[in-house]
This record gives sequence, C-alpha cells and structure tokens, in this order.
Amino acid sequence: MKKLVNYFFQGLLFVVPVVVTFYVLINAIMWMDNLLPIQVDIPVPGSDSFKLPGLGILVILVTITLFGYVGTRFVKNPFFHMFEQLMERTPLLKLIYSSVKDLIEAFVGEKKRFTKPVLVTVNQNPMLQRIGFVTDDDMTAVGISKESIAVYLPFSYGFNGQLVIVRSENITPINASGTEMMKFVISGGVSDI
Repeated sequence: MKKLVNYFFQGLLFVVPVVVTFYVLINAIMWMDNLLPIQVDIPVPGSDSFKLPGLGILVILVTITLFGYVGTRFVKNPFFHMFEQLMERTPLLKLIYSSVKDLIEAFVGEKKRFTKPVLVTVNQNPMLQRIGFVTDDDMTAVGISKESIAVYLPFSYGFNGQLVIVRSENITPINASGTEMMKFVISGGVSDI
C-alpha cells in the first residue's frame, strides 16, 4: 500500500506540472486568438468548420516585430517622436505609458534593470533578509541621500513586488545572474539556482 501511495505522488509530480503548463499555454493562445476581430475558418469534412489556433499569436508577434523594426530603423521618425511627445504631455496617459515603457525596457531594453541581485536586510533581530534587485543606486536626483539605494523586492508566485529605499549597508550583493535569482524568488525558493 505504501508503494502505491508513493507511485501516486510520483505521478502527481510528473502530471500536474505538464498539465498546468499546457493548460496555461493553450488558454494564452486562445486569449490572443480572441484579440483579433477576424477568425480563419478551415473547412473540415464531417464538421462545420475548424478555427486555426495560434493565428492570433502569430499576427501579434509579426506586428510587434514590424513595430520593433520600424522603431529601430526610424527612431528619428517625426511621427514616432510626435506620438511620444503627445503621450508624455497628456497627464493620465503619461503615467500609464511611461510606466509600462520603463517596465518593458527593464526586461528587454538596453537599460536592463534586474541584473544586480542583492540580499536586503529587512530586520536585524531576528535576522530577516529578502532577495531583491537594485534598480537605482543614485537617489540624489529625488533628494534622498547618496547612501540610499532603490531595490525592487519581487513577490513569489507572481510578477508583482514592491520598491523599497534602503541604506547601502543593508545590502549584500549576490553572486548569481539576475535571471536565476528572479526565477528562484518567483518559484518561492523551490527552483534550483
């Protein structure tokens, strides 16, 4: 009986991650397909029609790539420059646009931000530390002392977190890549480093 229970749990370890991964992937593809106003029906003998899955994600990827090409090749394009100035001058749009743009640039832009993992001492007694990422090591531009550093502390099992300003003596650099440490934090510490 003990072996049977052990086999069941081993089966869970294999089946659940595979099923959840495919479930999330299929739902993400279907969600992206539904973003498009058009659907491509393929006639299938014996049924009414078959919708081609993945067409939405393909169109979105091609469109984003084309925008990336145009943005890279023609950054000095007056239309793009005027559009960005308009977004920067409109009060509510500026907040949304600049925040999303900075977040995307932090991951894939030239100014990648989550590359310096650190341990942040949150409490001295009892000792409590959190893993974070230095996002700005010069806070003097906003009137904060130069001994203070901005650190993003991500939460486990989510893509949210919080920004804290800490003194540099409460930070210990971690000798690991930012990608590995982000994966470690998001997994709740269960993934291998």
